[in-house]
Amino acid sequence: MEPTQLSITEHAVLGLLAEGPTHGFAISRELRPDSFVGRVITVRQPLVYRALARLVEAGLAEAVTVEPGAAGPQRVIHRITPRGRKRLTLWLSQPVQHVRDLRIEFLLKLAFLHRSSASPLALVEGQRAALQETLDALAHPDGETGDPTEIWRKHQAAAAAAYLIELERLYRRN
Repeated sequence: MEPTQLSITEHAVLGLLAEGPTHGFAISRELRPDSFVGRVITVRQPLVYRALARLVEAGLAEAVTVEPGAAGPQRVIHRITPRGRKRLTLWLSQPVQHVRDLRIEFLLKLAFLHRSSASPLALVEGQRAALQETLDALAHPDGETGDPTEIWRKHQAAAAAAYLIELERLYRRN
């Protein structure tokens, strides 16, 4: 049965599987802090295997073969299923709903679009539109309360708006 919602870790694993069949250990290497994707989200090896199992259970990935491990147990090679690819494609096209989600989820989507050589322009434009009302409301000077949380949110919104504008300019040039 397909889960109604995947975790960010499961999306990360699914995105890496979309690049080609691989095993959990290789996926966990791609999610280390010093890797391209790992700069966005770092995931420990046990969580990678848990995500793989959940994706297989959901029919979004499947085991295809087993190969001997270099210095340890055999490695199960997994690949994304057509249903998994459809699910990933949909997720990659959807803007995040909150400014706070730009930090990991949106950056992860950009990373996978970059790795697949797909243009992220539509996602960036959609993201600006999806957050515009929130960004405008947070930028409005009315309601200044001196609340440290609200001040933080206003600064984050201003930074997010500037970031999305810069991304849009960058991807329009390319």
